[in-house]
Amino acid sequence: MKFPCRSFLLILFISFLLSSCTLGRFVWYNFADIDDYKIFPYRTIEKPETPFEFSVAEPPKAPSIITVHGKNYEFEKYLEDNKTVAFIIIRNDTIMYENYWHHYDEASVVPSFSMAKSVVSILIGCAIDDGIIESIDEPITNYIPEMKSSDFENVTIKHLLQMTSGLDFYEGYYNPFGKVARFYYGQNLKKASYKLKLDNAPGEKFQYRSGNSQLLGLVLESALKGKTISDYLEEKLWLPLGMEYDASWSLDQKDGVEKTFCCLNARARDFAKIGRLYLNKGNWNGKQIVSEKWVENSTMVDTSDGSSKRYQYQWWLPSPDGDFMAQGILGQYIYVNPKSNVVIVRLGKKDGKANWWNILTVLGEAYGKSEKS
Repeated sequence: MKFPCRSFLLILFISFLLSSCTLGRFVWYNFADIDDYKIFPYRTIEKPETPFEFSVAEPPKAPSIITVHGKNYEFEKYLEDNKTVAFIIIRNDTIMYENYWHHYDEASVVPSFSMAKSVVSILIGCAIDDGIIESIDEPITNYIPEMKSSDFENVTIKHLLQMTSGLDFYEGYYNPFGKVARFYYGQNLKKASYKLKLDNAPGEKFQYRSGNSQLLGLVLESALKGKTISDYLEEKLWLPLGMEYDASWSLDQKDGVEKTFCCLNARARDFAKIGRLYLNKGNWNGKQIVSEKWVENSTMVDTSDGSSKRYQYQWWLPSPDGDFMAQGILGQYIYVNPKSNVVIVRLGKKDGKANWWNILTVLGEAYGKSEKS
């Protein structure tokens, strides 16, 4: 009779942990997973009545072989073996290739993870266009007065966008006591954000820290004056871009704040439309959704004020040739190659053993060459 008693006590202990603290949620869920959108409260972003639909090439046009480190692999098997659940290649508004694996299909929800950072950047650009944020050179304390008593009066919105704020925020996902776990599993993001400190002076160097993106979310929320970030996303992107499905944004708690450093949950084709928007410099079928200047500034190489040549305004720059991408943990990507007029979306359960930066860059260039041949 001792073992059932112990089992009962263990269940009670685990239940207590799960219901009461961040640590318990970390212990139970352990690490970010592709199904995590199911465990958090969320707000819904509604699709429009009439969606925009890409044309589809018949037959599909994709390489049969992919070469990695000098070794040839069957293209589709390589994608599947490296834990891909969705892969779409779009050129000239036509889906050249689309496939799904591991029981996923075009209607399957996949969390963006850090691809959400790039979406938040778009919304900051929209907010500047709308005049509710004056400038990226404003100190963030104009919008988050709760942080005026700390060192953040010299931190600007631009510092957050470029990840040069000097934020003390260790990006370690395996530490249950670390800030990432506290932000990801915690239930009071505002309180956690207000406690943040600086590791060094702003504008000195690039340091990829997710706390920057959550602070951007708090800036945006303040500027919206009562409207939620999910509502703003619906208004500025989801409806005008003709998304095919509803989306959701995970919250820290019921009726709480959006996890803007991660956790926008959507489908592959709708993620691709975000890439198409930036491929066309913020213009969507004749309507300027976000200013062309914002798109240019967000995706150009700039190493001033400590910024990285590989990162700008929450977008990654994988090469010096003008391509750019949104990227999330477990291998989520929206890759854009303007020279080739190509958008590629890769979503996955894990990265696998693939170097996706290299693969996406090579594929983007290859489709541009095939177009000219």
